[in-house]
Amino acid sequence: MATVRIGLPAAEESVRRLSAGDEVLLSGIVYTGRDRFHKHLAEGNASPVDLRGGAIYHCGPVVLRAGQGWRIVAAGPTTSARENPYMAGIIRREGVRIVIGKGGMGEETVAACRECGCVYLQAVGGAAASLAKCVRKVAGVRFLEEFGATEACWALEVADFPAMVAIDASGRSLFAEVRAASNTVLDGIVFGTIARRFRANAI
Repeated sequence: MATVRIGLPAAEESVRRLSAGDEVLLSGIVYTGRDRFHKHLAEGNASPVDLRGGAIYHCGPVVLRAGQGWRIVAAGPTTSARENPYMAGIIRREGVRIVIGKGGMGEETVAACRECGCVYLQAVGGAAASLAKCVRKVAGVRFLEEFGATEACWALEVADFPAMVAIDASGRSLFAEVRAASNTVLDGIVFGTIARRFRANAI
């Protein structure tokens, strides 16, 4: 495992070199997107921002007015599974290189990551205020009036935003590995209990 600094937009070759378990420090523009933004793109509407080589962050930030601009006070990840119906198509069509969220994504998204050279990064849940400190400024916002502040697409300029590669571009998923290991342990517990009861009843 390594710590790798990635600038955005990211080149495909730099993303494909990442391995599951690597720590990544992202710098550049990250675009937030939740349900309404993903649905908007999945319905065939044009993206208001250029996502080629870019990063989509599953995040509904807490944002306050600061003079003529904005200040991010909380920027934690939201559950990525909600975007499973849309994510694979968006990766393929928009050229997204990095998806950030929490909790992992489904097999279709894993396949799109492998096919297109994209990775899924797990951000730290429960650290929204700390992650907000990595945001240097709000570079813009789209769909604020249409979707509201939580669902809008915020362009966040970040520096050394920390996350871990949980699904890499070869298709390796830490979530799948943990699930498989947990199932093995669970099977051992269940079948061990059955075997002990069987032996006890046989005596």
